[in-house]
Amino acid sequence: MPASVPATPPPGAARSAAPTDLVVFGGTGDLAMRKLLPALLLCEKDGRLAPTTRIVAVSRDGIGDADYRGKAEAAVADSPSVLRAGAVPVPVLRRFLDRLHHVPLDLDDPGDGWDRLRALLDAPPSGDGADPDAAGAPGAPDTADAGGRGRVYYLAMPPMLFGRICADLQANGLAGGGSRVVLEKPLGRDLESARGINDAVGAVFSERRTFRIDHYLGKETVQNLLALRFANMFLEPVWNSRWIDHVQITAAETVGVGTRHGYYDRSGAMRDMVQNHLLQLLCLIAMEPPASFEREAVRDEKVKVLQSLAPLSGEGALRHTARGQYSAGSQGGREVPGYTGEPGADGASSTETFVALEAAVANWRWAGVPFYLRTGKRMARRYSEIVVQFRDVPHPIFPGQGAAATSPNRLVIRLQPEETIRLHMLAKEPGAGELRLRPAPLELSLSDGFAVRSPDAYERLLMDVMNGDPTLFMRRDEVEAAWRWVDPIIGAWQGTDPEPYAPGGTGPRGAHDLLARTGRAWHEGEMTR
Repeated sequence: MPASVPATPPPGAARSAAPTDLVVFGGTGDLAMRKLLPALLLCEKDGRLAPTTRIVAVSRDGIGDADYRGKAEAAVADSPSVLRAGAVPVPVLRRFLDRLHHVPLDLDDPGDGWDRLRALLDAPPSGDGADPDAAGAPGAPDTADAGGRGRVYYLAMPPMLFGRICADLQANGLAGGGSRVVLEKPLGRDLESARGINDAVGAVFSERRTFRIDHYLGKETVQNLLALRFANMFLEPVWNSRWIDHVQITAAETVGVGTRHGYYDRSGAMRDMVQNHLLQLLCLIAMEPPASFEREAVRDEKVKVLQSLAPLSGEGALRHTARGQYSAGSQGGREVPGYTGEPGADGASSTETFVALEAAVANWRWAGVPFYLRTGKRMARRYSEIVVQFRDVPHPIFPGQGAAATSPNRLVIRLQPEETIRLHMLAKEPGAGELRLRPAPLELSLSDGFAVRSPDAYERLLMDVMNGDPTLFMRRDEVEAAWRWVDPIIGAWQGTDPEPYAPGGTGPRGAHDLLARTGRAWHEGEMTR
């Protein structure tokens, strides 16, 4: 390892990972190239990978290590997350590429692929020898294999293959010891299929060794949401239905489905975004304080929220939801196709590209507080945020101020594109004349407020799985509780068509009517810079 570029974490960096063999099935695919490899390179840059950690890609491509390293180098060179983080020193890049291996393996015609994978994993890692910190690495007692190393299988593959891959790993003697498996979303299409996948994976890997990933849970602002709620005393007394009027959660995208039409037409916005990402954010907002920030305590409280969601089905589901599909039109000064005109589309489709819904958490803390969830493609702006709107002041005392005197306080937690927490308050305008009020924000910008780089979500989650920490991953009962709530809504939509909406706007009319019935309106993300 070059002395000029030591692998030591900078101040404020996340903890280092235990020595691990990370095996990525689908290692030449889009997820691996766009997200996993750039995240791992940034972990390398920050000195968070143990010296003998290996990264093994498995795919049908008949290429060797050298060719795979060339593909990986080209992928990370173009990665937005790597470019934002600044130049990667050449010795760091070389060290990272030296960790990479590729094993050709076609699941339908494996040949000697499984033997080659087993031989590689059984061979001692080359390089610096044993890791000095291996014995004390977090998670080592119950996640390391017999040789003292962790082994993680990341399934960056279609969920229908999860059970098959796990069974093949077991049949080839590769699923023992403390090996773990990472499952990408979406986990099934409904409760029944999710249970089938969980059963198949669970026949090989215990729940303790199964990590269901949702990258939203690794975002820095989501972590700060937990800190905001549970490390600051002033919020807890007002975090309930007495003081909060409603909550909005939005994930808006400016892009269409593009070349992913084949996948997307089988899922839609409800399965692709609401069942996982948005419900996870709802859980973090609504959950009770856990007894500790430990592996099961946080997940226990999230499951309780999902189990407390008031059911939506039949006419009730139709009344409390809105779904849309983007049409052809002009966006950003150019003409864009409608959903049914995208590449791969084959005519009419009732798949939704937009969902808005009103959810209710039926417990004492949140009784009467609506949670509005919204996600859509071809929207005016790209942003994800949580808005907690507080109730109006009970008695306005400032004369002549009109609506300004009663503008409600809002806590706006922006996840992307910038990571910001902003509290909207009313303040007096400067000057010696008549007292006038206007909204004034108190803002915490995570990029400006701290002198360290904010890690990418996949960086954090990959470090956690290497260390065997499941806190930010979804448990089986959590996934199935989400499907149990979502399935009746999807069932109520059968036989109905989504409402068309123009690209570059704020979604279909029905989404605005959903809030207008109670005198509310969507917060349209004015923080976007």
